[in-house]
Amino acid sequence: MTAAERREIIKETLKSQSEAISASKLASMTNVSRQIIVGDIALLRSGGMEIDSTPRGYIIHNEIKGIMHQVVCTHDGDTGMIEELNTMVDYGCSVMNVMVEHPIYGSLTGELHIESRYDVSLFSEEIKKSEAMPLSALTEGIHTHTLCCSSEDGFKKVVEILKEKGFLLSYK
Repeated sequence: MTAAERREIIKETLKSQSEAISASKLASMTNVSRQIIVGDIALLRSGGMEIDSTPRGYIIHNEIKGIMHQVVCTHDGDTGMIEELNTMVDYGCSVMNVMVEHPIYGSLTGELHIESRYDVSLFSEEIKKSEAMPLSALTEGIHTHTLCCSSEDGFKKVVEILKEKGFLLSYK
């Protein structure tokens, strides 16, 4: 199989999936290394394909349906992070990303696309397995999430509960 044929398989696989697919799984499907897939994804992006990277793998960037808001939060450690994310998804909001302000690099964003408690548990497991630090560790816990909520009432409830739990700094 040529590199162009492999990228076509990757493109069609991503288009047919409703959930993220890992680089390792794409590598297994095409009999190449995970690193080759990472390069293929970069080339597909440079060719105009909108591909999001999430903790669970790659997914085609879809038009967002819902009301977008940002909340500025803070918490200590993994336990706070899990409770914060679960609160957001419990009230009907998807956590699209996390952003922090870095003194050298400016705004750093990590795509999350967390929509359920199951997604929160997968994200938590990935952090533990990789021994990586969440972005909020760079800013002493202060970070911003972009939320996609099904309703304005759902967003207001999330803000209320985050405030009650001490996670909310302010919201836009």
